[in-house]
Amino acid sequence: MSDKKYDSILLVAFGGPTPGCCQKYETCPSEAYCFVEGIVGTAESQLPRIKDVSSHYIELGGFSPFNELTFQQARALENALKNRNVALPVYTGFRHWNPYLKDVVAEMAQKGHQQILGIIMAPHQSKVSWEWYIQAVQKGIDALPEDARPQIDYLAPWWKHEGYIGAIAALMLTACNGTLENATPVFTAHAIPQAAAKTSPYTQQFAETTAKVAEKLGKTEFALAYQSQAENTPVAWTQPDINDWIREQKDTDVQTIVVAPIGFLCEHVEVLYDLDIEAKATAAECGIEFIRASTVGNHPKFINMLAALACEKLL
Repeated sequence: MSDKKYDSILLVAFGGPTPGCCQKYETCPSEAYCFVEGIVGTAESQLPRIKDVSSHYIELGGFSPFNELTFQQARALENALKNRNVALPVYTGFRHWNPYLKDVVAEMAQKGHQQILGIIMAPHQSKVSWEWYIQAVQKGIDALPEDARPQIDYLAPWWKHEGYIGAIAALMLTACNGTLENATPVFTAHAIPQAAAKTSPYTQQFAETTAKVAEKLGKTEFALAYQSQAENTPVAWTQPDINDWIREQKDTDVQTIVVAPIGFLCEHVEVLYDLDIEAKATAAECGIEFIRASTVGNHPKFINMLAALACEKLL
């Protein structure tokens, strides 16, 4: 198989705080503080949210495993491609932390890469989870000298691909020791404003993913819920919230739930705090057993899917 059409691959991801002061302030408020501030902005009205969300990181040790786990996905993808006789370097850039996408794009251009295949590390499409990533990459490209600007194409979205579906199903079975007979599957994705949901396929794609995983598991009873929405805002967000859904099951026959955060591709604060701490506590209050399936991470089914789709683009 020829790999001449593309000379490199770029994983495009969100990012999370890692050790290393950005030196934005004379006295460092914490990497987590600056990370959250970089997402929501510096307006005084955002200060409570910055403090609240950054405290979640502090409770988990101050940092996020997101970046390292994404690097692991990149290395796994590189190896999977080599197994298909395709030798392409796989780079990783983040929208909200080092290494920033603009810097990685500049590095790739400096190394002579001119035909990049981008893989957006988000399974469901919305302005925030798809379009803004593409804009961030393009901004980095446009900042380069005109004769050094690489071309970039993107892998098509894969929210209902067998590799992604199969990885989720396998991890849910692992979490439940091989059987979901007595557990109700609950699939989660990050909440987005309802206004954004109306102008994107995000919620439809999320629903299609859940249906396909449930079908693969042979489950007809399942639920989908949203998580990690901003609190105390006038904006309406996608519903139901995972905690609200759990509370609604208190007086039903639901005794065990297995939560699969399928809108997230690796473990980070929205999973480790919002689910493993907050949602788990809500379940305990309601007398419901809480089991959490792992994110797809570098599961072979998921990585091999990305490798196969990348190879299809090379033909």
